[in-house]
Amino acid sequence: MARTCDLTGKRRLVGNKVSHAKNRTKMTQKPNLQTKRVFDPETGETIRLRLSTSAIRTLDKVGSLSKFLRKYRHLIEG
Repeated sequence: MARTCDLTGKRRLVGNKVSHAKNRTKMTQKPNLQTKRVFDPETGETIRLRLSTSAIRTLDKVGSLSKFLRKYRHLIEG
């Protein structure tokens, strides 16, 4: 299972760690993923998702999974 957010598609970032002497080594930054059960009142279903913490905060702000999917459709399609 890849470390990606099920809703936003966030995945790891790859870059260089640069020392004071300008030595460059590869490093990765992993997303903060949490397993969360999300209840959708419109469909009456509970779904287990692997979400980033920013997606969890956005879900709380928007209200429900269906509203999130309608509002942020452009993130899911691409």
